[in-house]
Amino acid sequence: MQHKFVRAAAAVSAVTASLLITACQKEPTGPAVVKIGHVGPTSGQIAHLGKDNEMGARLAIDDLNAKGVTIGGQPVKFELLAEDDGADPKQGTAAAQKLVDAKVNGVVGHLNSGTSIPASKVYSDAGIPQVSPSATNPKFTRQGFKTTFRVVADDVHLGGTLGRYAVNELKGQSIAVIDDRTAYGQGVADEFEKGVAGAGGKIVGREFTNDKATDFTSILTALKDKKPDVVFFGGMDAVAGPMLRQMKQLGIQAKFLGGDGICTGALPELSGDSIADSQVVCAEAGGVEGEAKTAMDAFRAKFKNKFNTDVQIYAPYVYDAVNVLAEAMVKAGSSDPAKYLPELAKTTGYKGVTGTITFDEKGDIKNGALTLYTYKGRERQQIAVVR
Repeated sequence: MQHKFVRAAAAVSAVTASLLITACQKEPTGPAVVKIGHVGPTSGQIAHLGKDNEMGARLAIDDLNAKGVTIGGQPVKFELLAEDDGADPKQGTAAAQKLVDAKVNGVVGHLNSGTSIPASKVYSDAGIPQVSPSATNPKFTRQGFKTTFRVVADDVHLGGTLGRYAVNELKGQSIAVIDDRTAYGQGVADEFEKGVAGAGGKIVGREFTNDKATDFTSILTALKDKKPDVVFFGGMDAVAGPMLRQMKQLGIQAKFLGGDGICTGALPELSGDSIADSQVVCAEAGGVEGEAKTAMDAFRAKFKNKFNTDVQIYAPYVYDAVNVLAEAMVKAGSSDPAKYLPELAKTTGYKGVTGTITFDEKGDIKNGALTLYTYKGRERQQIAVVR
């Protein structure tokens, strides 16, 4: 009998020891992880813009984690999953599928309309919200997807405003148009033409190139014969820079207009300092003025301090897009896309560093601002904020 008792006691001790060891081996309970995907071209000709966007996302993630956000009463840790789409539509959809497979809770991106539009179907099929900080082609939010949003004004507003500006403010008499045949470049050029026509202006010629071209001699020579006083380019700064150099070499002294794709801090360097003072006028899809400018200035200073480089253009919009996703999750009490998507769609009056964000029924920002800029010396200078 005594031996049985000893054996039973030993067995109980062994089980107890095993449970204690197992308990010690378990990871301590920590905050739940919320995965935010970001996609932009961090390789290729406009890698400087893609990296700018990614840094905006990283700053937002770091700030959220520093604040200690809770969702549904549980502390969470935000994690950034960053992908490179090289500004290529096929690479963009592959990157989107990779994020879907990683079960991200939301996506900010892509930078280009040409990658954002095809990728949006991948996210829609998976039910994952996508907020673009920079895709301006109207089609992006007009496909009927409930998961698609953007925090900047679209090309209808941007291109049309520049078209009217070319006629009414610059007094353009003969206006030429060039586009890079991308979804963004062609789209904004089309809207620019409509704006010119609506203001009673005249388009004397339209040419096209591609988003990787470096030689524009033939198309510029063709346009020079038409004596344009304004040249509009629909495309990005990596192409606009060499184009401006070659315009100077050919003696074309026209004003040079473009959308947010050329409206960067890098344009003077990319043009080889070929820009005459006030020659370039560009529009950024967004903008703040008055008291709201204080928040933007503070963001730019924080960005410079963290990354030791200046904001190119879209980083503040990426920052706001990440925070809009996070706020919707907090309001819904869940990071599950299906549960917080309705709250995201109802976003109203969010005070971001880029201004106030309210989404309409399509996922577009309501009353989106545009900021007109020019360049003097190597510095970009604000002309006005328009709505």
